[in-house]
Amino acid sequence: MDEKLINMTIDGQMVEVPRGTKILDACKRVGITVPTLCYLADISSYGSCGVCVVEVENSRRLVRSCMHTVTEAMVVNTHTPRVLNARRVNMELLLANHPLLCTRCERNLNCELQSLAHQLGVRESRFPRTRAACEEVDRSSPSLIRDPNACILCNRCVEVCESVQTVSAIAMIGRGLNTKVGTFNDGGLAASPCTNCGQCALVCPTGAIVEKSCEDEVFAALADPSLTVLVQTAPAIRVGLGEAMGLGEGALVTGQMVSALRRLGFDRVFDTQFTADLTIMEEAHELIHRLTNNAPLPMITSCSPGWIKFIETFYPDQVDHLSSCKSPQQMFGAVAKTYWAKRAGIDPRTIRVVSIMPCTAKKYEAGRSEMDGAYTWWKEGMGLGEGERFADVDWVLTTRELARMLALIGLDFATLEGSDFDDPLGSSTGGAVIFATSGGVMEAALRTAVEALTGTVLENVEFSDLRERTGIREAALTIGESTVRVAVANTLGNARILLDQIKAGESPYTFIEVMTCPDGCIGGGGQPIPSTAEIRAKRIASIWEEDRKKPIRKSHENPSVTELYETFLTAPLSPLSHALLHTSYTKGDAYRYGQINDLA
Repeated sequence: MDEKLINMTIDGQMVEVPRGTKILDACKRVGITVPTLCYLADISSYGSCGVCVVEVENSRRLVRSCMHTVTEAMVVNTHTPRVLNARRVNMELLLANHPLLCTRCERNLNCELQSLAHQLGVRESRFPRTRAACEEVDRSSPSLIRDPNACILCNRCVEVCESVQTVSAIAMIGRGLNTKVGTFNDGGLAASPCTNCGQCALVCPTGAIVEKSCEDEVFAALADPSLTVLVQTAPAIRVGLGEAMGLGEGALVTGQMVSALRRLGFDRVFDTQFTADLTIMEEAHELIHRLTNNAPLPMITSCSPGWIKFIETFYPDQVDHLSSCKSPQQMFGAVAKTYWAKRAGIDPRTIRVVSIMPCTAKKYEAGRSEMDGAYTWWKEGMGLGEGERFADVDWVLTTRELARMLALIGLDFATLEGSDFDDPLGSSTGGAVIFATSGGVMEAALRTAVEALTGTVLENVEFSDLRERTGIREAALTIGESTVRVAVANTLGNARILLDQIKAGESPYTFIEVMTCPDGCIGGGGQPIPSTAEIRAKRIASIWEEDRKKPIRKSHENPSVTELYETFLTAPLSPLSHALLHTSYTKGDAYRYGQINDLA
């Protein structure tokens, strides 16, 4: 944008704005919020909905403020009768093809279309439907449901999938009145290169894309006295749940969250942060092993399942660079159904593990065939057969699903007194807390790896270079006599840049962290809607605050993790650790997408 200022008038107010400013943004400078639906800041200006129109004097037609830039001496009027009527008509046209079944929709009362219709005073549409009704709902994905009937063709989901994630699993297909959002050959998300990240669900202004819910299954398990139901909570939930329960953006509600889960009826309330610390122990020692044994470098983190699906799909030849560590979610399931089950004297077949995650891709991850380490461990000792096979994690709930469950039982979340996680799988350090944000896994790993490599105590555990909110950032660390370069990337589009460097043999890094979603897990596809950059900044601040308050901030100093190794796993990278906490990756049919990527 050219910073040369130009003069214009908006609703009688003079304003100076930089050349190249969109009318929409210029209006914000004078305190006027022009309504939008298809517009997505910094990502999409598709201009399809037409509700952002304004009137420019001496112009014969209304213009869409999200697409048009200001000019010198431009005079804009934002609420003339002509403008207001055009916005209402455009809203009516959208509603004509939208099923007005709000009480059946998961986005009811948090729907941009619904809110904007109310704001514009539109209660019904005078126009007939122009698109085919009752299209088949796409339920093929393990993580997401797409309802084409609720789609308003705003193009937001397409743009975020293509421009931010560079996956292009969905696109506008068809022409004219037959236009819709679909997958290649209209085969459904499961037949596409979708990574299950759920960013499309975050930006959808209606209920056309939502997570695949398992709330009913969890309620049923909680009501079954023959089952022991454990719950684990990801780091990002403690700065997302309060927001979803109306306590403000970025509210830190760790203790209240624990109490709420007990009130729901879970037998034990544990913390995924315990196995985040465990992940660091395994990952840091794996990095050291690679450094000293000429194994493939750079090593890349493996905590984010959307990212794993991405590299398996588009860069299958690079999977050897992935850490073999399972994610903290999957490590927890394996430990809970072996170590904890044995310690508690409970048959693992009667244990159900429920994860509360900020991520829709975690639903996909829990169902992967590789994730049955606990069953494999028990198989010989208990004589289990194939018919008794069980997964490490049974169900995954998003932040939004948990909030709906708490609302359903009528729990007054704001008045809850806080309580502590159960032992021993509820103990964690600051290194585990920061898994929630981009750069946190790298920083936590370095807190442990630097001490392990140098044998000296790391006094300053905060790596400020890794805390910038850019898409890719890097740091150079002096460890002993060596300089180690590390990089952090969030969003799959930025991950692609680093993978292309590796593919070309030009990567200067030893260790890389990749998170699928903007700003990491706090911006995950299962978090409260909306999830803007400003809101995510407040969540990040709360995560750093929680880290600073922790009495122990290094993962290798977690006493419960130390006990786990001493009494069960023996050591990081031990045969039992590998059996339960590590995995391998698949290429499979992903080569097809990799070849398409090469041709693009």
